[in-house]
Amino acid sequence: MTDDDFQTSAAKSANTRLACPQDFISDAPFEFELGGSVPSLTLRYETHGTLNADRSNAILVCHALSGDHHVAGQHTPADRKPGWWDAFVGPGCPLDTERFFIIGVNCVGGCQGSTGPLSPNPATGLPYGADFPQLTMRDMVRAQRLLVRGLGIERLHAVIGGSMGGMQGLVWAVDFPQDTGRVVALACAANQNARAIAFNEIGRVAIMSDPAWRGGHYALGAGPKAGLALARMLGHVTYLSEAGMGRRFGRRAQEGACPANVVVERGPFHAEFAVESYLNYQGLTFTERFDANSYLAITKAADRFDLAAGRSLEAVFAPVRARVCLIGFSSDLLYPPADNHDVLAALLRAGKNATYTELETDAGHDAFLLPTAELFQAIRNGIE
Repeated sequence: MTDDDFQTSAAKSANTRLACPQDFISDAPFEFELGGSVPSLTLRYETHGTLNADRSNAILVCHALSGDHHVAGQHTPADRKPGWWDAFVGPGCPLDTERFFIIGVNCVGGCQGSTGPLSPNPATGLPYGADFPQLTMRDMVRAQRLLVRGLGIERLHAVIGGSMGGMQGLVWAVDFPQDTGRVVALACAANQNARAIAFNEIGRVAIMSDPAWRGGHYALGAGPKAGLALARMLGHVTYLSEAGMGRRFGRRAQEGACPANVVVERGPFHAEFAVESYLNYQGLTFTERFDANSYLAITKAADRFDLAAGRSLEAVFAPVRARVCLIGFSSDLLYPPADNHDVLAALLRAGKNATYTELETDAGHDAFLLPTAELFQAIRNGIE
């Protein structure tokens, strides 16, 4: 890829197109891995590009914790910003819509239209809230497979995702080996490590300690906004690197009022530093688009994730048929490069077609969201 190609692709969002979300509905009961069921399943999704005649050019994009189906484009011309991976999707981009049919789907348990804690519980007529069945990565993938089959697609060209989305990609490779030709897993691991579990637990306690959580049963539009904002602030720190935070913020003073003062009364302890204001803003805006019970359910699903589960990874990877491309980032504190090395070594011991690319960056875990020429090329290599 030339620099001109990259600049054209990365700037595409300035001239982006409209995306139309749709709902896939399965009227059959959906059984969860850890027990419980819902009588029917709805998955909110959107597509970009055109499915070819033999339905062989579909790429499924799996989102991370705070993502959703809105991968690219705008839902209305008034949208403040496009989908979360917009620079990566479109003509001439790594996920080239002139070649591929891109599918983004909000995971089961999510809060952007898919069946989750906000959905009505038929037993009560009220949202499930904390009564929503316990969730796993395998539940998310089995639900995605229902959508893929519903679109008439027997085999995906590729599954791609970062962070929690990368975990789902690995599940696709292991559980449905005939259903995808390639898996591109960015910034992830074969299991959730203790450090990540610890930060998620602190975030969950922040939510459940907020009196507005009400045991997980709060009115629509209400809920533990302060607790959810704190959870997001804490999580966001794990997505950045020390060097990246230093470069971006350092000890620079905050200029003007911090908008997050409306979430937590600060009194004399106002935000003095730019990094404080940034984190407070991230927490505040997150509460405007995410549901606290979905955050609890999805972080628990991530913490439960363990592909090996007492077995050797080599044995777990025995069924894999897809070509697996792992992409790691040098400054990722959440899923360090060593985690990727372990996955690669196990795949190679199992005799699988697997590669690993490590990109040097100080952007931390969030590097998989940021368009760079090196990342674009690594993704292109993975889906070819």
